[in-house]
Amino acid sequence: MLSVQGLQQRSRLLQAIRSFFYGRDYIEVDTPIRLPVLIPESNILPFASEDWFLQTSPELCMKRLLARGCERIFQICHCFRKEEQGRLHQCEFIMLEWYHTGWSYLELMEECELFVCSLAKTLPTFQGFGENGTTLLIDDAVVDLTPPWEYLSVTEAFERYAQRSVEDVLAKDCFDEVLVAEVEPMLGWRKPTFLYDYPTVLGSLARKKPAAPHLAERFELYIGGIELANGFSELADAREQRQRFESEIRTIHANGREGRVPEQFLIDLPQMGECAGIALGVERLFMLLSRRDSLLESVPFDRASL
Repeated sequence: MLSVQGLQQRSRLLQAIRSFFYGRDYIEVDTPIRLPVLIPESNILPFASEDWFLQTSPELCMKRLLARGCERIFQICHCFRKEEQGRLHQCEFIMLEWYHTGWSYLELMEECELFVCSLAKTLPTFQGFGENGTTLLIDDAVVDLTPPWEYLSVTEAFERYAQRSVEDVLAKDCFDEVLVAEVEPMLGWRKPTFLYDYPTVLGSLARKKPAAPHLAERFELYIGGIELANGFSELADAREQRQRFESEIRTIHANGREGRVPEQFLIDLPQMGECAGIALGVERLFMLLSRRDSLLESVPFDRASL
């Protein structure tokens, strides 16, 4: 649980986040957290709310707003995922999600750099920032925030840190295990690291790279071995998206759970156009910036206190 001083810090962070996006002409939106159908994701377990569900992400509704004509939107909201509890996971957490039409994941990665650097200038008293706000202190390491940051493809990362190819771990169905155990802990210590160009099978809502369709235009941001954000160039082809959803639903059904296609989302999807979007864990960011050790130390109430 947070002290009064911690609550003040958290409040300042939320204000700084909003100021960044207001200054870049984004619209702050507020979408429902309780929905009749979610984006089918076999690796995420949702909470039921009577015959509906609590959102695992605001992505579905935010993309439908883009299809209505919004060009730049962001949202700070509560999300809910079952069986996620630990140092870096909570069943209920705050997500920052933002979208920019006309962009790909490349422009979004650049804006992500600007976003974190702006926080360093706006929040110089946070314990994590070093002198002049150009570094971030994590454990005994000093992470250089000066752009450009490190860009590392998934293929390069696995060859460098796991000494195994992506094709090998996919064939053995152990990509996530190897990523978490061998690759992630090595990322983002000298500079923040963008891990990019995931295999298409691991980018269910991401657009394929035109020159390399076996890869998805997806990235994750790591600082100090911790994943902070997940973003991509959005897939706007409703037919291809339906096929990916149906593949996910087959896996969901095989695991004994229910899932169905969000039909209204697919109807609206072609009107979204070219777009890039990103989701960032606010409590993880707060944990790093304030030099706390876990998410339990970064929230107003933990489960044990309720």
